[in-house]
Amino acid sequence: MRTISVLGSTGSIGTQTLDVVRHNPDARAAALSAGKNVLKLEEQIREFRPRVAALADEESAMDLRGRVRDLDVRVVSGMDGLIEAATIEEADITVTAIVGMIGIRPTIAAIRAGKDIALANKETLVTAGHLIMPLAKECGVRILPVDSEHSAIFQSLNGENYERIEKILLTCSGGPFRGRSGRELKHVTVEDALRHPNWNMGPKITVDSATLVNKGLEVMEAGWLFGVDADHIEVVVQPQSVIHSAVQFIDGAVIAQMGTPDMRLPIQYALFWPDRRPMRTDRLDLFSLRSLTFQRPDTEVFRGLPLALRAMRRGGTMPTVFNAANERAVAKFLRHEIGFLDIYRIIESCMDEHKVLPEPDLETILETEKEVYRRIG
Repeated sequence: MRTISVLGSTGSIGTQTLDVVRHNPDARAAALSAGKNVLKLEEQIREFRPRVAALADEESAMDLRGRVRDLDVRVVSGMDGLIEAATIEEADITVTAIVGMIGIRPTIAAIRAGKDIALANKETLVTAGHLIMPLAKECGVRILPVDSEHSAIFQSLNGENYERIEKILLTCSGGPFRGRSGRELKHVTVEDALRHPNWNMGPKITVDSATLVNKGLEVMEAGWLFGVDADHIEVVVQPQSVIHSAVQFIDGAVIAQMGTPDMRLPIQYALFWPDRRPMRTDRLDLFSLRSLTFQRPDTEVFRGLPLALRAMRRGGTMPTVFNAANERAVAKFLRHEIGFLDIYRIIESCMDEHKVLPEPDLETILETEKEVYRRIG
């Protein structure tokens, strides 16, 4: 039996994780957590019967307790509740599918409790990779990537020596605005940005894909996961989303992972690694592919990527500033308070004004986030 805790169970990755659990009889969810989506979490509790369910605040938790009082489930709230869900004793693996830096504390707690981590929370490694990776090694815990690109790299490295990596080829679709000029992006709407051509994701990540900020975050994450620096990661636009990423080795060989764009595949691979399980999904039909095309990203128009690389190379608290500024800017964009290109302006101005602190501890990271939030408003 594979027993799982799912942090962020009502979001895009969380619901797809539970779909994987649904189709694997030897898997069960011991704990679930959500923000404030009480109705969806109640529905999940009734189907999956976890022992613990966590919500962001006590008011939502009280509502849920009333709704599930006929079931044997402990409903908790706040950061303490999230940590309880992350570290529940019977779980073998904790899926961190929460968006934002709120995922860092429960991830650290789960690692210290000896849980393997199925990582779908970019912020954990982007802002605290220098804390997370040594801690995982110390505790004998595996960090298993859930992002399709990092899973593809992980699969391509199966059985290989990481020291023989020459270059990681990190692919992206280019998002809904690929090929457009800066002038054309001035007037794009929220609805335009949420029309991703290939992937089904939550609104924040979908906007990040449109700005290429998401790819920048993935470059930083890949650096920590696979022990490479920015100069050994190349972003490649692959519009068909068939090649999910690849690794080039020192002998010139390139190994890639291909498949249909379905997030359940990397989720299931992380949950049951090193095993591969049957999965009900569309198969990649090579005969139906007319072509596979590759392009360089337009870093002059889509400035999320070069800003991320600048933050990665600078290190210290700068990745936290990049991430926090983007998070707040995207929230403003989704509320129709700013334009699409203003996201870049806000990120860059925050980075320009920040004095970097090297090797920050967790409290410094979280305080840096708060300072950025206060600055943006």
